[in-house]
Amino acid sequence: MHIKELILSLNRSEKQAVIDEVNGLAAKAQTLVIAEYRGITVADMTKLRSAARSNGVSLSVLKNTLARRAVAGSAFDVVADQMTGPLIYGFSVDAVAAAKVVADFAKTNDKLVIRAGAFAGKALDVNGVKQLASIPSKEVLLAQLLGLLQSPISRTARVLAAVAGTKGEAVAA
Repeated sequence: MHIKELILSLNRSEKQAVIDEVNGLAAKAQTLVIAEYRGITVADMTKLRSAARSNGVSLSVLKNTLARRAVAGSAFDVVADQMTGPLIYGFSVDAVAAAKVVADFAKTNDKLVIRAGAFAGKALDVNGVKQLASIPSKEVLLAQLLGLLQSPISRTARVLAAVAGTKGEAVAA
């Protein structure tokens, strides 16, 4: 039996299992990115899936009717009208991970076309997804914050050391 036949011949309980799985992903995720994958080679799709896995993004090709049912009533229901055509769905717990993975891949592969996204119950267009992707990761933001917090302290310590050094020279003279 071919995969296409298997997908088309899902019985009601199997369809419900897919809906439940996607519903679980949606419940935990902060972000959903939807992209059209028409014409992407298997090798490129494998690279995309690998990048997604390493960044904690759940990437799935789903029947759109099942995806719409799965996100109904969730924060991602705002993009249900965009769920048409051959789509890949990227869910991530990290607010920017799904957008970053898909946008980075789309830069090098013009066959992957970002269609829409959702974050915090708000629908995102293509530019919104790209802007979300441009936000640094949580770790980078924390490192920048730590650097900002340490900067005044280290400057104060250098000034105090310089003042102590000049007073020490004045006492020695």
